[in-house]
Amino acid sequence: MTAAPDRIQASISEWKQITAPFQTPSVPRATWQIVNTLVPYFALWYAMWRSLEVSYWLTLGIAAVAGLLLVRVFIIFHDCCHGSYFKSKKANDILGFITGMLTFTPYGHWRWQHNVHHATSGDLDRRGDGDIWTMTVDEYAAAPRSRQIFYRIVRNPFVLFLLGPLVLFLVYQRFPSPRAKGKDRSSVMSMNVAVTLMVAGLCWLFGWKAYLMMQLPVTFVAGAAGIWMFYVQHQYEDTYWEHRDDWDYTTAAISGSSFYKLPRILQWFTGNIGFHHIHHLSSRIPNYHLERCHFSHPMFHSVKPLTLLSSLKCINLRLWDEKNRKLVSFREAKKLQEQKDAEVGLAA
Repeated sequence: MTAAPDRIQASISEWKQITAPFQTPSVPRATWQIVNTLVPYFALWYAMWRSLEVSYWLTLGIAAVAGLLLVRVFIIFHDCCHGSYFKSKKANDILGFITGMLTFTPYGHWRWQHNVHHATSGDLDRRGDGDIWTMTVDEYAAAPRSRQIFYRIVRNPFVLFLLGPLVLFLVYQRFPSPRAKGKDRSSVMSMNVAVTLMVAGLCWLFGWKAYLMMQLPVTFVAGAAGIWMFYVQHQYEDTYWEHRDDWDYTTAAISGSSFYKLPRILQWFTGNIGFHHIHHLSSRIPNYHLERCHFSHPMFHSVKPLTLLSSLKCINLRLWDEKNRKLVSFREAKKLQEQKDAEVGLAA
């Protein structure tokens, strides 16, 4: 996904004015989204419980749909973290905590970490919080063999999308970042207590074995879909990375965040977050206004969409090539290093 730099530069002075009308939360739309997300989500839990008596394969099928709905729950949580879902901060905090509990994600801590991501996305000198670990070609070439192996493991699709979902939401989210302080740090403990009480209550209601048979596949599907969405939002070939002195917020939003054009049903399940370039331009726009904002101005029409089919190529892109300004695979990086070594040899 790219946008012509001249179009971006010509619009920098305009974007706040363009996005402003879409930043006002709508209580009716927000309320309806809560109803059409949480009511079917809880109904599917009941259906899963009843299906255990019939066939576990049926349970897994229902769990897959419930998992996709949990992605939509997470988008509501995400908007509450940005303070964009409702006008009321208290309402955002209450709903954010509840949806955070359902998704096993600490509200205050994730809000802090995610805001850091928005403030530094695409900045090579400020990587490390709320993003997917990305090394440059030169950094990888200069790294010790042990670090290269570890990086390959972390960036392996099996680890990211199959092991990652359960590890991220059930284990990783239970511990605060070393850089978190104060309420952001203590919010992890508060959520851990709330999650423990929720799990204990559901184990009492369904039985611990039945609960795990339902919760684990739901969390896996939601986590895998969520990680994939976050991955393709910034990990595509012609994304944007720049060192801090040359980094620009607007360019990072438009050129460094994808417009992921999904089929309508998947757009609904993912809460319009595929319009990620709009979201990064103005995180105050609630998810239910993102699409209208995208189609409101020619500035956004120059953004090339990333389709479901074309996004599959992103799986193999692992390293940032600073010279050619694109993400490349390990194989491409190896060729670049061989060319560089050959050039050095000729010069010598």
